[in-house]
This record gives sequence, C-alpha cells and structure tokens, in this order.
Amino acid sequence: MDGAALLGVKLFGLVGAGLAFVVWQWRDVARAQARSAQACQAAAEAGAAPAAVASGPAAPTGLRGRVILVTGAGSGMGAAGVLALQRRGAIPVLLDCDAHTLATTAAALAGEVLTITADVTSAAACEDAVARVLARHGRLDMVWANAGVASFGPLAHTDPAAWRRCFEVNVFGVFNTVRAALPELLRRRGYVLVSASVSSFAHPPAMSAYAGSKAAVEAMCNAWRIELAGHGVRVGVVHASWVDTPLMSEGALHPAFRRLRATMPALLRRETSAADAARVIADGVDRRAARIWVPGWVRVLHWLRALLHTPLAERELRRAAPEIEQHYLDGLAGSGALASSFGPREFERAERRRDAAR
Repeated sequence: MDGAALLGVKLFGLVGAGLAFVVWQWRDVARAQARSAQACQAAAEAGAAPAAVASGPAAPTGLRGRVILVTGAGSGMGAAGVLALQRRGAIPVLLDCDAHTLATTAAALAGEVLTITADVTSAAACEDAVARVLARHGRLDMVWANAGVASFGPLAHTDPAAWRRCFEVNVFGVFNTVRAALPELLRRRGYVLVSASVSSFAHPPAMSAYAGSKAAVEAMCNAWRIELAGHGVRVGVVHASWVDTPLMSEGALHPAFRRLRATMPALLRRETSAADAARVIADGVDRRAARIWVPGWVRVLHWLRALLHTPLAERELRRAAPEIEQHYLDGLAGSGALASSFGPREFERAERRRDAAR
C-alpha cells in the first residue's frame, strides 16, 4: 500500500471514530441536560423561591447560589461569561487588572458584585483575592481562570519580554489563581475551569508564546483533573476558536495576523460572539464539564489533532510564513519590537510596567 493510500485509510478510520465519539458525547450531554431539567422541576414542585438575578432564563439548580471567582472578567469572554452565569443564579466575583473595564462590567450586572483589581501573575494578589471572596460571601465554589494575553511575532524578531509575559499571565497566572482557590474548593468539592484555546493543540506560526502557553494549561488541567478527582473537585478546560473579543479586534489590526487567518478555510475563520460563547461556557459550568468547545465543531479538531501538524495540513501555513514574517518586520521597523509583539492594551500596560521599574 503506497503512502497516499495509507494516509487515506488512516483519515477514514479517524473520521469514523470521531463521528462515533460525537454521538456518544451528545448522548451524555442530553442525559446531563435531562437530569438538570428534572432537578429544576423538582425544585419548582418543592416551592423553591427563585434567586434575585439579572433578567434571563430561570437558573438551573446547579449554579443557584454558587460563588464563582472569574479572572479576566473586565472584557471579552470573561465579561460576557459573568453575565451569563449570574443569569443562571451564580454569584460571580470579578477580577481583572483593568479597574475601568471591571467597573463597566460590574455595572451591567444585577446588585452589588464584588470586584477585585489585581494582577494574576502575583501569587500574593491571588491569595488576597480569595480572602476577600471568603470575607464577603463566606464560601467559594468555583473558579474560572480566564485572564490571558497574546503576543505575536516570529522567533527571531519577537520581543523577549512580550514572549515571557504571555507565559507569566497565561500559565503562572492560572497556577496562582487555582492554587489560591484550591483549599476552599476542596472543602466545597468545587469546580475549576481554565480558558485554553484551539491554539493549545493547533500551533500557528508567529504565535509560539500563545500556543505554547495554552498547550501548557491544557496539560496542567489534564493532570489536575486526575489529581483532584478523588477529592471531589472537577476540572474543566475551555477550547475556544475565534471569539469576538478585544483580543481578537486588536489582533486584526496587524497585517501579519490577518495574513495568518487568511490561510484557514472559511468555516475555521468564522467568529463566535462573546455572548454566544458565554452561553456555551455557562452550560458547561452548570454540568461541571471536563471540556467545553466553542463552537461545538472544535471537538472534532481536538480529536483529529494529530493530523493538524502533518506536512499536508501545514502546507498553507508554510507558504504564508515568509509573508507573515515580512509583515511583522515592516511593523517592527515602524513601531519597535514591543509594539509589534503586543496589542495596544497590553503594550500600554507593558510601558507602565517599564516606567514603574525605572
């Protein structure tokens, strides 16, 4: 059997296995939704009073009254997520490094919510945040480590500080957040959710820091899921594709990033709104899901991840890589390495950190 035929057989087998697994997973999701509906009906028959939350659908019993700490809650998926979670009866606590966006998000929620301005790269700040949650609410049931940044640029030219910062926030920030919350989550037999990405298993050129950091947190969660299962704590990962957030909008300003996206088929370039992503995530949190796919077809890519970095799959990216690098170098000449490696918001934060260090 020649190489092409062998590859065809492998692809056919993987797709067949993938489709079978889709049916299996959908069956489990349907059963979980049926159990949730039965629980809601039982609560209604018992005369349980609904919690006072923002307008929206009735809250499933799985989230009603649960306190969840959400990092990166000032914008994007985090901001949309806390609204969706509150509408289902959860009590969100908002944490972000940007006090202005944090206040804007809090103003859209019902009641007075606890907001915390902090940098997740500080373990002490994360510990203080958990202490404030417990002082205010007396409990912490869930944590969603969602704070993240992206840096962009080829290995030879990207700013090392930007590359390092991506790991500090996306990896060590997740560790600091989950580690600080863990004692209370162990007491409550709670839930940990971490925002990874499609980039945790599909690794595009010029995004090595972002892809590497998201691959790291996926691996961390896989290990933690096993470690904590015996303690009754569940661990989940969000694998999101393109979601309409400020991070995406800033990326679209860079010609090299636009060229990168153009290498993908139209279906894979399609964006999901932050509100739609938040609804999917809230559903997953309600089920304490091990993996949450945004949108649903991302799970198929995950199952076929071994094929994503074969020569055939990488062909368009390899063709585009020199052009992506040239676009980056053009920006580098005009703006410098740091501005070319970060979006506008993170660039401003980096400049403030530099000024403070002087």
